[in-house]
Amino acid sequence: MATESHSAAVPQTPDVTISVVDDRRAVLGFSGELNAHMVLELEELLMDQRLRDAQEWVLEMEDLKSIDLACAYALLRAQTRLPATATVHIRGARRDVQRTLRHTGVDAKATIEE
Repeated sequence: MATESHSAAVPQTPDVTISVVDDRRAVLGFSGELNAHMVLELEELLMDQRLRDAQEWVLEMEDLKSIDLACAYALLRAQTRLPATATVHIRGARRDVQRTLRHTGVDAKATIEE
């Protein structure tokens, strides 16, 4: 008799760290790959109270290998919830990550630094 092996899919979570430098500035460190399977978790992380209170976001992306459109749009949606005076700086993103971010319009509010 053959037995079937069912492996439960382990949900992937985005590898994003949030640190607050002071009451006004939040630094988010991204690493690995961000894909559509992680978009809900990413959106939840981006709703963190520390981020809503920050006037400046610094997105450190040098360790981010790739981001898909769903996650880039999640970043864009998070940016639209920021106060009009808030700033967003993206640092160290690879060219393909930059291209995806620009394609979604993230660069309309964010400064992408090489």
